[in-house]
Amino acid sequence: METDAGDLLIIEDDEAFARALKRSFERRGYMVRRIDGLDGLGAVLEDGAPEFAVVDLKLASGSGLECVRILHANDPETRIVVLTGFASIATAVEAIKLGACHYLPKPASANDIIAAFERGEGDASIGVTARPTSLKNLEWERIHEVLIETDFNISETARRLGMHRRTLARKLEKSRVK
Repeated sequence: METDAGDLLIIEDDEAFARALKRSFERRGYMVRRIDGLDGLGAVLEDGAPEFAVVDLKLASGSGLECVRILHANDPETRIVVLTGFASIATAVEAIKLGACHYLPKPASANDIIAAFERGEGDASIGVTARPTSLKNLEWERIHEVLIETDFNISETARRLGMHRRTLARKLEKSRVK
């Protein structure tokens, strides 16, 4: 199979979803590498920066936003799309600020992601929908806002949120379980 569509990195900890996404992109001619979290990112980048990256927001090891920051700092030309089942304005804005080119709610198909990679500008025709956000999602978003503000320092984040460091660590561990 020819792999001329580009080099793609998938950062996703849902094994079944990642496997399906990988197969879809390979069928479209992409050379695909996959890791399940922040832990493997350094080793992947030693082999060269990908042209494209698909990053899940909630990962088993580390934050997807931290992965976006590292990918963008390593190569600002990498086209990064963030996927999440926890879509919110706050994380969408942060993902774009950190270097993502687009932010898509799950489930997103390979076609949706490729379209996001290819779009150079926003689409003003997208409809606005009213979707209530759960308390759990609001808490998750606030924790991530403060994590970003503190450059992912857990102790400082816990202090700013007014909670014990271990409590924050437990919340982050719980949110990793899918």
